[in-house]
Amino acid sequence: MSDEPLYVAVLMGGASGERNVSLASGTQVARALRSLGHRVVAVDTARGVLTSEEEERILARGVGAEPPAGLGADLLETGDISRLTRLPELEGVDAVFPALHGGSGEDGTLQALLDLTGFVYAGSGRLGCTLAMDKEVSKRLFRDAGIPTPDWLASPVELERVEEELGLPVIVKPPSGGSTLGLTLAHDRAELEAAVAEARRYEDRILFERYVKGRELTVGIVGDRALPVGEIIPANELFDYECKYQPGMAREIFPADISTDTARRLQALALAVHRTLFLDDFSRVDFIVDPQGEAWCLEANALPGLTATSLLPQAGEAGDLPFPRLCEEIVRLALRRRARRPDAGDPAS
Repeated sequence: MSDEPLYVAVLMGGASGERNVSLASGTQVARALRSLGHRVVAVDTARGVLTSEEEERILARGVGAEPPAGLGADLLETGDISRLTRLPELEGVDAVFPALHGGSGEDGTLQALLDLTGFVYAGSGRLGCTLAMDKEVSKRLFRDAGIPTPDWLASPVELERVEEELGLPVIVKPPSGGSTLGLTLAHDRAELEAAVAEARRYEDRILFERYVKGRELTVGIVGDRALPVGEIIPANELFDYECKYQPGMAREIFPADISTDTARRLQALALAVHRTLFLDDFSRVDFIVDPQGEAWCLEANALPGLTATSLLPQAGEAGDLPFPRLCEEIVRLALRRRARRPDAGDPAS
């Protein structure tokens, strides 16, 4: 494939609780691609094309310690995708890079709409995004594929059963959330009831997951390659929103200080997860390794964060794939994948 400069539309923002994370990811992806000579248009799916001044303000502001409140309408949420796909700035783009997290940008909705309108886009398709976004469905697929994952229960379920079967403390979270929004580690009945109320702020469904204490490890996937394993040591009890996006709130070690055998086992499991969920181009898979050395898959991220403190860019750096090249490789993977499709020559496909 030609190494000529590309024209890429980076989609970001949106109206989910992860809006600020997405804006930080998207603006950094745009800057990285431009640094390699590519032409980039940055689009906030809630507000339209960003000016260079708006991009700079986002880069300077960062993510913030708390998720945004009072979210506005999103072009995807309102269903008016024509406003997005018919933007004159998108005419002639080689590929779309979705840097959206949560909501319609990550659950397969955007990907289905891009399929219908014929845009080439980076990352997983609608099926992979849907499967990865729904943590309960993911866990069912992990179990069927023989990939270890902590036991769980899903609502509706009595809290007595949660305590009896999963024990305390227990993880409580919305099954389709991200960035640990709505996630709580409940230590007793009072905290369990409060955790249910917190999770319901984000979604009607609730996932209760057995808490596995151990080392938190993560593996990034780019193409068919598993990147070096990383370890996260959060300042708080959990790797929560604050620890993920505020500098100094977590130690993130790449490569992780683990044995070669453990690293290879986690990389193999991460590739198995990536394929089980029908993911494409890139993803990140998170694990807990318990004191006995057993690896438990927590989840897969179809559109992992790409901010300055995000894990996939750090894994890329450890794997001799600096951030600009990582972003470029993701776009070129999408173009190569599209070129292999039987309908690749049909502009209306």
